[in-house]
Amino acid sequence: MNRPDFWGFPHWISFIVYVVMSLSGLVMLYLFYQRASLWWKVGRNQVRWDHPWQRLWRVIQHAFIQLRILRQRYPGLMHIMIAWSFFILFLGTPIGVLNAYIFPGFLEGTIFLVFKLIMDLAAIVYLIGAGMAAYRRYIQKPERLTQAPTFNFTLAILTFIVLTGPFIEGTRLAVIKPDYGWWMPFGWVIAQIWIGAGSSEQAALTWHTIFYILHAGAVCAAFITLPAGSLRHVFTTPLNMFFSNLEPAGKLPKVAQTADGKSIYPSRLTDLTWKQLLDGDACTECGRCQDACPAYAAGTPLNPKQVILNIRNATQRDGWLIVKGKEAPALVGEDIKAEVLWSCTTCAACIQECPVWVEHVPTIVQMRRYLVNEGKVDSMLQAALDNLSRYGNSFGQSQRNRPKWTKELETEIKDATKEPVEYLWFVGDYASYNPMLTEITVQTAKVLQHAGIDFGILGRDENNAGNDVRRVGEEGLFEFLVEKNSEALGKCEFKAIITTDPHTYNTLKNEYPAEVLAGRPVLHISEFLDQLITSGKLKFSKKLDYTVTYHDPCYLGRYNGVYDAPRRVLQALGCRLIEMTDHGSRALCCGAGGGRIWMEEGEMKERPSERRVRDAAGLEGVGIMVVTCPKDVTMFQDAVKTTGLEQKLVVKDLLQLVYEAL
Repeated sequence: MNRPDFWGFPHWISFIVYVVMSLSGLVMLYLFYQRASLWWKVGRNQVRWDHPWQRLWRVIQHAFIQLRILRQRYPGLMHIMIAWSFFILFLGTPIGVLNAYIFPGFLEGTIFLVFKLIMDLAAIVYLIGAGMAAYRRYIQKPERLTQAPTFNFTLAILTFIVLTGPFIEGTRLAVIKPDYGWWMPFGWVIAQIWIGAGSSEQAALTWHTIFYILHAGAVCAAFITLPAGSLRHVFTTPLNMFFSNLEPAGKLPKVAQTADGKSIYPSRLTDLTWKQLLDGDACTECGRCQDACPAYAAGTPLNPKQVILNIRNATQRDGWLIVKGKEAPALVGEDIKAEVLWSCTTCAACIQECPVWVEHVPTIVQMRRYLVNEGKVDSMLQAALDNLSRYGNSFGQSQRNRPKWTKELETEIKDATKEPVEYLWFVGDYASYNPMLTEITVQTAKVLQHAGIDFGILGRDENNAGNDVRRVGEEGLFEFLVEKNSEALGKCEFKAIITTDPHTYNTLKNEYPAEVLAGRPVLHISEFLDQLITSGKLKFSKKLDYTVTYHDPCYLGRYNGVYDAPRRVLQALGCRLIEMTDHGSRALCCGAGGGRIWMEEGEMKERPSERRVRDAAGLEGVGIMVVTCPKDVTMFQDAVKTTGLEQKLVVKDLLQLVYEAL
C-alpha cells in the first residue's frame, strides 16, 4: 500500500504537469507582484516592520486560527471549514512530491492510509463549508455581502478543484479494486457507483484522464486569476495582519511631513501610505464593518466598507497612470465625499469587527484633516472649534467659570497647580460646564472626599484635552491644547490622574507626550472606584436593589479595554446587571464621538443614541441604564425623551449610584 504517482499516465506526463503548474505559479506571483507594487510606488512610505515576532503572532492568531472570523458563528464556521480543509488538500500535493522525489516510500502502509483518509475527510468538510457559503450567498443574501461575479467564480473554481480530486481517486479505485478502499470514503463511494453502473475498466481509465486534466487545468486557472479575483486575500490578508497597527488603539498617527517639511493632508492616493493602499486590496468585502457601523445603521452616507473599496478602486483605476507620471486625481470630494467622512463617530467598531485588520478610522480622520485645512466644515463645528481655540472649551465659556461648580461643596477642593496632591482630577468640559452634568460632578467630588482621597483639580488652567478635536481633524488645535494642558500639568505635583470622561482618558493616556505624564498612570473613575472598593477605602451604607443595564463607552471599552471595572462596581453596589445584546467590545456607539456632538445631525433614520436606549428599554425588568461618560448622559437622556421612554427607562451615571449608596 503506497501512494501512486500519476497512476494511469506515461512517466513523461509528470514532467509536463510540473512544468505547467510551475509556470502558472510564476505567472500568479508575477501578476500579484505587479498589483502589490502599486502600494509602494503610489503610496507614501511608512515603517511597519517593528516587533516582527509580535506581528507574526497576530498572523498566527487571526490568519491561521482565525479568531476574529469566528466571532460570528455561522460565517466564521463556514469560512474556517473552507479555508482549513482547502489548506490541508493543498498540502497534499507537496507531501506527494516529497514522497515521490525527496523521501521515496514515505507514504506507505498505515501512514499512507491515514494520509488518504485525512484528504478525503478534508474534501467532505470543504463541501459542507462551500454548501453553507452558497446558501448564505444565494439564499440568505445578507445586505452586507458584495454580490460580485468574482466571488461566485472563486467559490465555483475551488469547489470544482476539490470535487475532481475524489473523482480522480474513485475512477482509479474502480479499476484496481483494493481491499483498503474504504480508507478513502469519498473516492470509494464514487468507485462503487462507477462499478455498480457497469462501466468498463477502459471507460474508468478514460474518465480518470479527463478528470485529471480538468483538475490540473482548474488549478492553473485559479493560480493565474488569483491576483485579480477575490482569492487574492490568501496573500493580502496575512500581509495586512502582519503590518497592522501595534500602537494603542486610541493613538492616532501624527500629520505626516514631506521631505521639505510641509504637512500632508491626505486628499489624493499619493497622500496615503502604502499600508492604506494595502487595506484596499486586503478587504474581503464581507461587510462586517458595515453591519457594526452606527453611522451606517442611522442612515448617514457613511459605509466604512465602501470607503476602503473606493480607495482600492481608485488605485486600480489610476495607479499605473500615476506611476507613469500623471498627477493623482482628487480622492476626497470625488470618490469619497465630504459628507461621508463627517458622518463617522470614530467609535472603531469597524476596526474591531474587521477580520483582516483594515484600519478605517485613521484613514477617515486623516482625510478630515484635509477638509479642515480647506475650511470645509459645517457652521456648528466651526463655532465649536472657534470656542475651543479662544476659550479652551467647546461651550464658549470663560475659563474662570470652569471651577464654578465647586462652590456647591462644603469642603474646598485643592488647586493642584498650587499645592501637591496624590490624585489630579482632570474634570473635562462637559462635567464642568454642562448644567445637566454639574450635579454629577459635585457628587463625584463628594464620593472622593468621603473616601478620604487627597485630590485636586487644575481649575481655570484646565483646557479641553483634545481627543475629539484631533478626531475632527484639527491637528493644529489639538497640539495647541496639548501644549496648554502640558504646561498646566507641569506646574503640578501628583501621583496619578483620574477623569470621569473616557474621551479625556483616552487622549491623556495614549496621545500626550510621555514626558508630561512621566510614567504616572491615568485612571478612569470606574477603575479608581474599583480600586477603592477592593482596598476597603470606599464602603457603602446600603445595597442598591436595582436591575440595571450598562453601556460601554467606545473610548473606555473598545479603545482601552476597560470592561470589568464598572461592572465590578455595580456588583459591589448590589445591582443586578442584565447585559444588552451588544455589549463589551460590541457595544453600540451613542453617536457623540469623533466630534459628532458638535456637528449638524443631518437626516437619519434613527439616531444611534435612540437605537441604544430602545435596546436598553427592551430588557425585561431593567429600569436604569448606567453610563460612565458625561457625553453619554447628555446623549441618552435626550434620546429617552425623543423616543418617549421616560416612563420606562432612566439614564444614570455610575457615580450617581455610588453616591446614593454611601
